[in-house]
Amino acid sequence: MILAHVLGLQWNLSRMSFFGARILLLLAVITANFAHGQPTRFLLHHGWKIQSSCNAKGEGKEISTAGFSTIGWHRAEVPTTVVAALVADKTYADPDYGMNLKSLPGMNYSRTEFFANQPMPEGSPFGCSWWFRTEFSVPISAQGKSEWLHFDGLNYRANVWVNGEKVGDAHDVAGTFRVFEFNVSKQLAPGKPNVLAVQVFAPDKGDLGITWVDWNPTPPDKDMGLWKDVYVATSGDIALRDPFITSKLGNDYASAALTITVEARNASDHAVNGTLSAQIEGIDLTQPVELGPAESKTITFTPEQYPRLKLDHPRLWWPYQMGSAEMYTARLNVETGGHISDS
Repeated sequence: MILAHVLGLQWNLSRMSFFGARILLLLAVITANFAHGQPTRFLLHHGWKIQSSCNAKGEGKEISTAGFSTIGWHRAEVPTTVVAALVADKTYADPDYGMNLKSLPGMNYSRTEFFANQPMPEGSPFGCSWWFRTEFSVPISAQGKSEWLHFDGLNYRANVWVNGEKVGDAHDVAGTFRVFEFNVSKQLAPGKPNVLAVQVFAPDKGDLGITWVDWNPTPPDKDMGLWKDVYVATSGDIALRDPFITSKLGNDYASAALTITVEARNASDHAVNGTLSAQIEGIDLTQPVELGPAESKTITFTPEQYPRLKLDHPRLWWPYQMGSAEMYTARLNVETGGHISDS
């Protein structure tokens, strides 16, 4: 999910047509408003503790169990990198002052080439992985719903543990600019304490991490950490993911044909049926959805199947000083058993 908010999501989607030096866009914003009783999310910003795996006593199973002692661990707020958290809790001095950055442990890497292309220097505390741990509760109202653990951005690899069970392995959970999601319905206990423990590894030599220019030195941890939001979201049996709208403009800009796609995922171990609805400014479309156990399927609304997606005289998003910046709003939801499963 992109551009996450507590009560909604937005995806800015566009299709560009180039005619000479002009760029025209038909821009759609897909929103999902989570009203009371409908799918919602719980941000995990506060109450984190971090510690180097070289110092932490315990493995993932123990660390992700309620009651595990974090005495001597560092407090943190997520999103954060390891160095940022250690600066925030005064372990390290402010790196923006004087020569403090250069004096941080692990800053003894070579300046002759980019740090991203080097291994961690010998003795660096960031050559070890670091644990990010938090205890949290999910409201009892989430009982019976599908529960999804989301990472909007982590750097660079991670093992993910929830309540003593490993749900993600660093072999698969890798990539600074990827989004990761795990179905944790079987691991979480609504209304009770839950523990999330994430063992984060810094980028290796040659990994596509968050790089820095030569005049702005790379932090010694290579920005390892949870650098975007972490949250738990709920849905019914069917969850909607990765909505996308493309628009094809006519040569005279007097018409546009829209195509809507979204991935539907069955979070249950049984077959489910539902109805997918799409609305774009007075255009209401529906399509039946049938999914086998744990099946994912891309659902598409095409202008050939749904002629109402062929727009006359569409409002266009014009470049600055060439016209107004128009925007359409689209909403998607899926119902199962007469109730909204996700939106």
